[in-house]
Amino acid sequence: MDTMTENDYLIAWGLYAFAALGCLLVWMRLTRWMWRWLREPLRLVMAVLLFSPTIIDPVKDKVAPAIAITALDLLFKVGNNAWRAISDLFMYGMIAFGFYLVLVAIRFPIERASNARKEREAATKAAVRADEREDDQPFGGAGDDRYGRPPVPSNPQRMRVEPRL
Repeated sequence: MDTMTENDYLIAWGLYAFAALGCLLVWMRLTRWMWRWLREPLRLVMAVLLFSPTIIDPVKDKVAPAIAITALDLLFKVGNNAWRAISDLFMYGMIAFGFYLVLVAIRFPIERASNARKEREAATKAAVRADEREDDQPFGGAGDDRYGRPPVPSNPQRMRVEPRL
């Protein structure tokens, strides 16, 4: 006897999706301190565990979260869907990691080029700063150029040299 209507089924999935999204956000917060190449696969594993469905009733096309079916079947020994749920988890995990590896293969050369460009820009800025320091004279004319104005050509003070402070 099936007491769960279609509406109840959709409400249950909606509540589960909301709770699973909250768990995933907490997991992301917990793993944010980790090294990037460890953090991203762990987040992917958690997303696969939380959001992978498995068929529980092939006749009615009813699905449930694979991790929940696995846990219930193993803890309470109530059904025989555990191996199917585990194989679904494994399949979804392999698909997700395949997509992740493609993403990493695309992202890696882009990041290398970006880092190389940033290093070139930093080296250029450092060279410009070094050139500016070399051009800086410790003594300058006492004329009007001290204040950023061009010196007057017939100014007699241009011959005098004063230290810059």
